[in-house]
Amino acid sequence: MNKNDNKDLDKPEESNFLEENFHSHGKKEIIDNVSLKTKKNKKTKLNKKVDSSTEEKQKKEEEISNLREEKLRLLAEMENLRKRASREKIDSIKFGSSNLARDILSASDNLSRALESLPEEKDRTQSISNFIDGLTMIHKELISILEKHGVKKINAMQKKFDHNYHQAILEVETKEHEEGVVVQEIQSGYTMHDRLLRPAMVGVSKKSAKDKKS
Repeated sequence: MNKNDNKDLDKPEESNFLEENFHSHGKKEIIDNVSLKTKKNKKTKLNKKVDSSTEEKQKKEEEISNLREEKLRLLAEMENLRKRASREKIDSIKFGSSNLARDILSASDNLSRALESLPEEKDRTQSISNFIDGLTMIHKELISILEKHGVKKINAMQKKFDHNYHQAILEVETKEHEEGVVVQEIQSGYTMHDRLLRPAMVGVSKKSAKDKKS
């Protein structure tokens, strides 16, 4: 056998070696690709789980925040209701007797007018004088009782007209006062715990026509 024959015999062996290497490298490359894809898929799934977990966490945090805000709102509403009920209770105690106070004032006004219309003392008998003194004491007692319950008289005379406390019944021409000053009190006004109970009926000053022209 010559050298050329030996070379020909070596070629199949080399070919087989190359094929085996090619197949082994090919298999390894395929395995590596599959492994890489598997890793990528696992990573993608893991990222999806993380994203899903993050979204779920955010939703729960939003729900907790909404519940907290709703709770605070309900607590604020309850506190407002409590304060309103407390104010209404106080107002009910303070002003619940306002209608009764007005009726007593009406009776007091009538009594006051009756005392003012009585004749002078020189024309009175002793019994009449005693009777009048008794009525005067009753009138003072009525006013005292009203004052104990927060009813106070409005000092209107010589004050600037105030529509919050005064009710103008007539205008009085005068040179002694500026316009809009209370110069006559027809019926006394009263407040109850600083709230208007009854306005004072008054006469208000105004300039005469001559003064306006000049």
